[in-house]
Amino acid sequence: MERNTYNSVGRPMRKKDAMQLLLGKPVYVSDVTPENALVVKLLRSPYPNAIVQSVSTAAAKKVPGVVDIYTWEDVPKTRFAIAGQTYPEPSPYDRLILDQHVRFVGDPVAIIAAETEKATLKAMKLVKVSYEVLEPVLNMHDALDGPILVHPEEDWFPPCEVGGDNKRNLVASGVDAEGDVEAVLAGCEIRLDRTFHTKAYNQAMMETFRTYTELDRYGRLHVVSSTQIVFHCRRILSRALGIPKSQIRVEKPRIGGGFGAKQTAVCEVYPAFVTMKTGRPARLVYTREESQIAGSPRHEMEIRVRLGADRDGKIRALDLYTLSNTGAYGEHGPTTVGLSGHKSIPLYSGCLEAFRFRYDVVYTNLQAAGAYRGYGATQGIFAVESVVNELAETLHRDPTDLRLQNMVKEGMVMPAYYGEPANACALDRCMLHCKELFHWEEKYPVRDMGNGKVRAAGVAMAMQGSGISGVDVGSATVKLSEDGTYNLIIGAADMGTGCDTILAQMVAEHMDCRVEDVAVFGADTDASPYDSGSYASSTTYVTGKAVEKACDELKQKLRAIAAGMLGCSQEETEFDGACVRRMGTEERVSLTDIAYKSQVGNAFPAEATATHSSPVSPPPFMVGMAEIELDKLTGQVKVIDYAAVVDCGIPINPALARIQTEGGIVQGIGHTLTENVTYDHRGRPMESSFMQYKIPTRNDIPPLQVEFEESFEPTGPFGAKSIGEIVINTPAPAIAHAIYRATGVWHRELPITPEAIAMTTTQEKNR
Repeated sequence: MERNTYNSVGRPMRKKDAMQLLLGKPVYVSDVTPENALVVKLLRSPYPNAIVQSVSTAAAKKVPGVVDIYTWEDVPKTRFAIAGQTYPEPSPYDRLILDQHVRFVGDPVAIIAAETEKATLKAMKLVKVSYEVLEPVLNMHDALDGPILVHPEEDWFPPCEVGGDNKRNLVASGVDAEGDVEAVLAGCEIRLDRTFHTKAYNQAMMETFRTYTELDRYGRLHVVSSTQIVFHCRRILSRALGIPKSQIRVEKPRIGGGFGAKQTAVCEVYPAFVTMKTGRPARLVYTREESQIAGSPRHEMEIRVRLGADRDGKIRALDLYTLSNTGAYGEHGPTTVGLSGHKSIPLYSGCLEAFRFRYDVVYTNLQAAGAYRGYGATQGIFAVESVVNELAETLHRDPTDLRLQNMVKEGMVMPAYYGEPANACALDRCMLHCKELFHWEEKYPVRDMGNGKVRAAGVAMAMQGSGISGVDVGSATVKLSEDGTYNLIIGAADMGTGCDTILAQMVAEHMDCRVEDVAVFGADTDASPYDSGSYASSTTYVTGKAVEKACDELKQKLRAIAAGMLGCSQEETEFDGACVRRMGTEERVSLTDIAYKSQVGNAFPAEATATHSSPVSPPPFMVGMAEIELDKLTGQVKVIDYAAVVDCGIPINPALARIQTEGGIVQGIGHTLTENVTYDHRGRPMESSFMQYKIPTRNDIPPLQVEFEESFEPTGPFGAKSIGEIVINTPAPAIAHAIYRATGVWHRELPITPEAIAMTTTQEKNR
């Protein structure tokens, strides 16, 4: 009998949910939950730092339809963190559901629950709050050891020791080093010392934060939320509400975008609290303004880079210091900052003799930061790659050749990346491939186009990780159905990335069936096996390996059932896609027969659950090249071409990998040129809607050329590594490099606006 060979892995395949989305079927939280729920709204502080002295709700409670209004006096007094991280969380427990001390403009002061949205909004206007207004700290440079404490409370608690001290406004601090940086720098012929600043960018996902809660028929809290972290969310709610995890069920439907924002439980606790108090279903939907001013944006960072090199181009030393602004609360602060150094310095492991990476993470009275695609690596790579480009210009070297001289290559150990080896690294091939794809030799020279416009090009490279080594856990259950098809049950969350499809492709490849024969379910804390969640570029690499293990185990169980049916030992059987056969004979039993046998007088379940955690986090690598046209009179920059070549190991679904890359490049272009986060003198965010916060539109995006260089990662499923985050990291340094080429001015703060370019170009002319 011939095997059914479907070869699902490595092929572009349509996403599992594609048709539901195209046809507008109900798939999101607001689509799939009942409408007869209490409407929950939050009254927010107008001050960045204040003590709530009193809240008068009497008039507001008389509004028809208002069920109740809750203040800090009504909520539990146990502090918690809303960061979706594995227990014990590195982030400090510094929040209450409602706190008498409000710490940023937008911090919740009261929870209003009513029958209709109209009633909640009317009641909100009638709630009278008396504040003792305090002086805020709005600049991260003033925070550390400053006179104003963001968290003076005595019950501030760090579950892990990460170098934090709330009495210093310090969330985390640390240092990692190898070799004598100062001595090596002193011996270098060229030393560059530069400081870079990146803003607190918003994820701007299409579906804002939203959660529906109810009590199920057993009196348990049932939470349906647009979240990347169902299991972490359950733990967060348990601590915040003071109820057992066994009394909480969290599930997610289709997520309308996350990009890391929904790795933080931004809104779940508020409707959950209302449901527990009233016994009624409740729903909270953030407006776009709320998502912009009280969401979970990227951490603002300032990064100082000191680089030492010889005149032959050998980069011998790198020294980084990162100051990170976590805002009013500490979620993800201790972990994002680490990637600014550990995902940038290792790119230059080729010749590096010494490195040092130091960091401080501080509280301020601004919107709390969180996780965002790239997770700190984006900021660090902008800084390091910009300095390397400046080195190339100083040496009059082609920056691609300089990188080929210094970059990490396959087989090298990366001391600044926890000593991990680069077992699969095609970064050098990515660089050469991208040069050819982009036509680098033609586009790198600056070209005068007339009318004050010039064209120029820039380059950058990047690395990320594949999950969090020694921490992340992925699990999968694969079971056989009576019709010979399979069910895949996961705890990872598909947020548009296509992980449901990719993991189904892995099952199809292992079980030698069609992808259409694999039904995917997830994520639900009652039904799914434990999974850390969809973040840290972990799903394909970590959960994918769990799928691989589960399929191997399931094959053994199916062979065991079939052996009993065939009257032979399991060793005499062979799984053959559509059946199990007895080797050396024509005897066989179909998958359908095995499935039915598993239900009658059987001791072997026709399903398998496997869990995986990796001791390493193999980096994907990427090279990006940008061509811009710059108007010297207005400072306007238009990206007219962008080429990228990615090493993500073996792409499981090349079409989805390409889409991931294109989406990340678009976000990176937005961060570099148009997206901005500014605050007024009172700490109020100025960009509260998409009228002010300018994300790129289709008209702003150039042709994107994306190709892949394969490497085989031995610890990954089918040789795969991650791709979700690395793709956002090259646009900023590549475009900044091109702008320098066009103007002769280095811009070290993002975004690089037309005003900044025009002003600095004029100043340069006047020197």
